[in-house]
Order: sequence, then structure tokens, then C-alpha cells
Amino acid sequence: MLQPPDTCAPSHAAPHRPPARGLRALLSLNFFVADMQAGIGPFLGVFLLAHGWDSGWIGTVMTVGGVAGMIMTAPAGAWVDATTHKRLFVIVPGICAVGGSAIILLSQTFWVVAASQVATAIAGAAIGPAVSGMTLGMVRQAGFNRQNGRNQAFNHAGNLVGAGLSGFLGWQFGFTAIILLAAVFGVLSIISVLMIPADSIDHAAARGMTGDDDGAKVSGLGVLLACKPLLIVAAALAAFHLGNGAMLPLYGLAAAVDKRGDPAAFVALTIVIAQAVMIVASLVAMRMAEKEGYWIVLLISFVALPIRGLVAAYFDATWGVYPVQILDGVGAGLQSVAIPGLVARILDGTGRVNVGQGAVMTMQTVGAALSPAIGGWIAQGLGYPAMFVILGSFALVSIGLWVGFASILKPACAGVPDDPALRRLAIST
Repeated sequence: MLQPPDTCAPSHAAPHRPPARGLRALLSLNFFVADMQAGIGPFLGVFLLAHGWDSGWIGTVMTVGGVAGMIMTAPAGAWVDATTHKRLFVIVPGICAVGGSAIILLSQTFWVVAASQVATAIAGAAIGPAVSGMTLGMVRQAGFNRQNGRNQAFNHAGNLVGAGLSGFLGWQFGFTAIILLAAVFGVLSIISVLMIPADSIDHAAARGMTGDDDGAKVSGLGVLLACKPLLIVAAALAAFHLGNGAMLPLYGLAAAVDKRGDPAAFVALTIVIAQAVMIVASLVAMRMAEKEGYWIVLLISFVALPIRGLVAAYFDATWGVYPVQILDGVGAGLQSVAIPGLVARILDGTGRVNVGQGAVMTMQTVGAALSPAIGGWIAQGLGYPAMFVILGSFALVSIGLWVGFASILKPACAGVPDDPALRRLAIST
């Protein structure tokens, strides 16, 4: 079995230049899809708390959705690799995400809410690889880092605007207005993706294929097991998201329990602060990746979480929300650029880029899915301060893996091998 190159360095080939209209539509899609994809997620905890739910059950129902997303991410990546209708993987899941959020208005029973979270998670599992695949197919490997950085800046800006409007509309008109806003963003997302010319997407380049496809079907697990650097990346991200996944919703719950103003407005404030920082962090990550590689970018993102947990635990949320969410913005903003770019570089030439993206997202989702349940029950048993410290400490595992395997990961960012045969990953079933 041929192994992929231990390289995370950028290709030196000139980037492909698709029509400017297509790139503008791609940026527009990234802006509007943010609120459609997130939906009511950040506000779900305070909504359920207002309807008499305990924090443990709130965390559990979020985990149900997370498990569904975990199961679907790798298959979704494989479907994106295989399909020549990538735009549909935004349109159909987008409709499902908005509809899944809306059914919560009909009933707040456990199974209805769980079904809503499952629908939203499955939709998110498909949209992420689809947007990444379209981007790679439009600008090719050489242009991916820079275009992905711009995509993520627009995506965070969309989250910022969506969260600000959601907080205001939720405060003025109630929870229904938040869902209606997600629906409006969903319609605008569909219009944006339809404005991307279908012929501007090279579907071979979109899956990172530089030669003839070997025709083998491959699972996300197969991709991870065949590529040691990618497996280490996935393990480090799983540990990180085990701590990070519940930090924001449970921070909102802590504020709601202490009755610090309007809960929806508080959650919106936390999102706005974080997303504003993420816009800057994503652009910084793009520049750092070009000069220094992705290793240091991801190390900084991991270090931010333990500090964030300590600040959340020991500083009053009235002003502590600012450093807590600034640190969230640093970690998430850096990762939003580094992870897709790193996976695309490692798997360049294999024809497996999107199934690899899905496999890494699966490992992230494993951590993120378990995080709300673990955090919710810890908060119920030990209190919120202890919960924040424990969740933040999970990133120490990520840091340990990243530093401990630096001898493998750092050389992976050193250069591109000359032998094109080493750029193939042939896995047979």
C-alpha cells in the first residue's frame, strides 16, 4: 500500500482562476450558510431551560444530535467525493436544517427535540465537506489555503451578523423570530450556491485527484489508518472538542441560572464576541500557514482552551464573557482555516480529500457529541466552575499529542516530494 506524502506544504503550481462571479457567490454562500447551519443551536440550551429542562438532559439531547453528525460526516465526505452535483449537498441539507429547527416550536418533548438535533447535525455533516469540495474544485490545491481563509472570514462574519440579529429578534419577538431568521439565511444560501456556475467546479480537483482514480471505495477510517499524520491530527481534535463542544452552550446556561439579564441576548453577545475575533483569526491563520505551516497554528488553538476554561470558572460572567469568548474566537478561528487546509494538503493527489475531511470531522464530532452530556452532568453534580475547569483540561491531551508527535508532524510541513508516485494513496477494499 502506498502511503501519502508526509507533507503539509503548499503546492507551488499556479492557482486556477475561476470566474469572479463564482468566487463572489462562494463567499456569499459562506456568509449566509453560517446562520442557516447553526440554526438555533447556540440558543437551544436557554430555550429548553426556560421550558423546565435540567442541564443534564439539555446536554444529553445535544449529544444525541452530535452522535448523528458523527455517524454521517465520513459518509457525507465520500458522497461529496463521488458526486458531480455538489451544490445539491448544500441545498437539500439546508432545507432539512431549517425544518429541523422549526419543529421544536411544536413540542419540547425529549424525542421531538432529539429529532430536531439529529436533522440539524446530519445537514451540517453534508454542508461542510460540500463547501470545502466546491472550493477546492474551483481554485485547486495551490489556491485553496488563501480562498479557504477568505471563506472562513465570511463564514464567521455571517455567524456574527446572524447571532446579533438572533439576539435582538429573540429579545424583541421571542424564539420564533430566531427560527425565521435562519430560514431567511437558508433561502439566501440556496440563491448563492445556485449562482456558482456548475462548470466552474472541477470535480476531479475537488477530491484532490491528480491522476487516474484507482476505483477503490474507501472508508473514512481507512483513510485515517493509512496516514499517520492525519490520524494524529484527528486524535488531537477529538480531545480538543471533548472539552470545547459544550463550553459555549453551558456558559450561556450558567448565565441563565444566575439570571444575568436576558438569556438570549447574553448568548448572542458571546457569539458576536467570538465570531468577531474569528474573522481576524482566520485571516491571520491564512497568513501564518503560508509562512510557518499549520503546526504552530494548531498548537496555539489548542493552548487557548485550558486558559478559557480557567477564566470561565473563576471570573465573573459580567465582564469575563469578553476574555472567555475572545479565547474561543482564537481557537475556533485558527482551526477553521487550518483543518481543511491541512487535510487537503496531506491528501493531495489521493482522490480522497473530502472523505478525509469527513473522517477528521467525525473525530471532531466524537468529542463534540460527548461534551454536552459530560459537561451537563458535571455541572449538575459539581457546579459550573468545576465543569469549566474539567472541560478545559481535555485540551491538555491535544497539546501532549501535538508536541509529543512533533517529530512526525513538523517534517510533514517541510516540503513537497518530487516523486509523484508518493502523492498517491491506494487503498483497496
